[in-house]
Amino acid sequence: MPRACFQLQVRPDRIEEYKTRHAAVWPDMVRALHETGWHNYSLFLREDGLLIGYVETPDSIEAAQAAMARTEVNTRWQTEMAGFFTGIDGRAPDEGFLLLEEVFHLEDQLSPTDNDAADTTTYKK
Repeated sequence: MPRACFQLQVRPDRIEEYKTRHAAVWPDMVRALHETGWHNYSLFLREDGLLIGYVETPDSIEAAQAAMARTEVNTRWQTEMAGFFTGIDGRAPDEGFLLLEEVFHLEDQLSPTDNDAADTTTYKK
């Protein structure tokens, strides 16, 4: 399954409100994300406002973004969230992602026998 990682910058004066909004995302937004192929989706926020997102999608991040763009709830959510970010140059936050290149993925480099061994081996410090 394709994976994507992206970054955005939350305005420092809006970090607490941003966290509050994401503690209770609208149920119809959560459903729309899931239904349009956003799986294992997480956001990580540094105290200076650096936001890192990670998502797995059945096709591509571009396909998942396009599917969300066709939903009414996404239009409302992006309008609500736009004021939280810097550096998106008037775009919706989900159009302002700075995509990061994946340079390592453990499972891609493990051989099938390594994967089997990793499932049964307990590592001790």
